[in-house]
Order: sequence, then structure tokens, then C-alpha cells
Amino acid sequence: MVLGSGSHRFEWQGDWARLPAGKAFGKTHGVVTDALDNVYIFNTSPDALCTFDRDGNFIRSWGEEYKDGAHGLYLSREHAGEFLFLTDHVKHVVAKTTLEGQKIFQLGRPNRPDIYSADDDFNPTDVCVAPNGDFYVFDGYGKPWVHRYSADAKYIDSFGGDGSEPGKLKCPHGGWVDMRGTTPVLWVADRGNNRIQKFTLDGRHIGFITAELRRPCCFFEFGGDMYIPDLDARVTLFDRNDRLIAHLGDNPTAPATPGWPNIQDKLQPCKFNSPHACCVDSHGDLYVVEWISTGRVTKLHRQR
Repeated sequence: MVLGSGSHRFEWQGDWARLPAGKAFGKTHGVVTDALDNVYIFNTSPDALCTFDRDGNFIRSWGEEYKDGAHGLYLSREHAGEFLFLTDHVKHVVAKTTLEGQKIFQLGRPNRPDIYSADDDFNPTDVCVAPNGDFYVFDGYGKPWVHRYSADAKYIDSFGGDGSEPGKLKCPHGGWVDMRGTTPVLWVADRGNNRIQKFTLDGRHIGFITAELRRPCCFFEFGGDMYIPDLDARVTLFDRNDRLIAHLGDNPTAPATPGWPNIQDKLQPCKFNSPHACCVDSHGDLYVVEWISTGRVTKLHRQR
């Protein structure tokens, strides 16, 4: 079964990830690939961080401490190697680890008493990293702010705040530093406002994308194209000029179904239910994880 058209045609492989007996996914919230095309899936189970090879064979798991609040997952390629940034919205923390789970640092809520009065106010959902090593923490489920830190985890500043005006946010669920132009641009998935906002790296609002979106969650850029998991049942692709390429697996009736997203008996091949994150490996294959209580991981194998 093939989705898309032209150079964006994919074979749906819904049974790709093979977990060992006795292990099961919870809500599958995050996915990244490393330089070897191994695939990392962050989910709400005692095996919160599961690693597979590109054929779906299980390699390892770790991260039981994140079993309740595993959410955003970002892979950072640095001079010292590859590292993971994890967000846990239940523990109210952001952690940086090695690929095998060794913790480099962990951060709680920023020291901003004008924004936060308690740890429970801070519910981070994602991280992204700029070329200079600064990283951005997106508080999607707490106070709608974006917090910037230096590479050595020192707080720099924050921007956003609740609202729909330019620069204001409702559920800033995820982000990405777009390197396709002459100047890096921070994309923010302003999911509660059903739009994308663009910012300079120091937090100045510079533009919107509002068309062709259904509650965007986060981003992944590959080959000049931006891949966007729309929570309301499709994955949207834009080209480098922000023009629509395709909607993959579009299933517009799913979010209106009673009990959604946990409608396991109504899941269909080639149709998404609740895409929450995606990534693309070096071969151009697309991996999509969905927000559903028993997890759903799909590989879309690019057709040549």
C-alpha cells in the first residue's frame, strides 16, 4: 500500500517495530534516528526509550524513570558525538543523555518566578538545538513559553506567553531550527492556535504559517522539505518555500470519533489516527509515532 505521489511516495509498513515478548509500548510520543539509522522511540512504558535497527529489530531499552511522562525526543549531533534531549511533562524535567541513557544533565523549571510559582506549572513537551549549541525548551502543557539555554545548560531568556497575537502562544508543543536559508529561523508549533510561528533565534516574531494545518505537533526537515505531524490525523509536508507538497495518511473523521485517540478497533492501514512526532532516516524513510494509549509506530518506506 503506497501513499503520496511523485518523489514523495511511501510504502506503509505498519508492523515494523518488533518488541520482545513481555514488552509493550505505552503512548508513543517521540522518535528520532541516529547516524547509523537506528530508531529511538520514546513512550510511556517502563521501557520508555526503545531502540531498533532500521529493519525493526529490537536493540535495547532503558528509561523507566520516564515511564509516565515520556514526551518529546530530540537527537543532537555535536562534536563530542550524538546525544538525546528528553522531555517529561509529568516529572517537569528536561534531560540530556547519551544514546545509551547516561545522563549528562537534567533541568527543572526555569528560575522565573514571574512565570512559574510551582514545579507543576512547568510541563515541557519538546526541545530543539541551534547551530551554536543553544537549546530551546517548549512548555507546551504548562505556561506557554519558550525558554532558551546555552549549550552548557545555563538559562538565557524566555519569550512567548499566552495569547494569539504575533509572538504569543497557546501550547507551543515543539520546535525546529530551520537551516535552509541564509539565516537560521526558529519554527514553533503553536498547536493551540493551529499555526506555525517563525522567530529569530533570540525570540523575535517574524512570521506565520496558518494554511493546511491540523494542530501541528513538531517538525523534521529532510532534503529541503519540512515534515509536520498534524495531531488531527495526517502528516503534512511543505517544501522550502512553505508550499504544500502532500498530506500523508489523511483521516479527517478520526478526531471526531468518540473516544479518540484511543480507538484501537478503528485503526486502518494507510490512515493515521493521531501523529505526534516523526523523523526521516538517511535513506529517506519516514517514521511516525502516534498518541494512542497502546502506541502506534509506522514506517513509511520511500519508493524510488
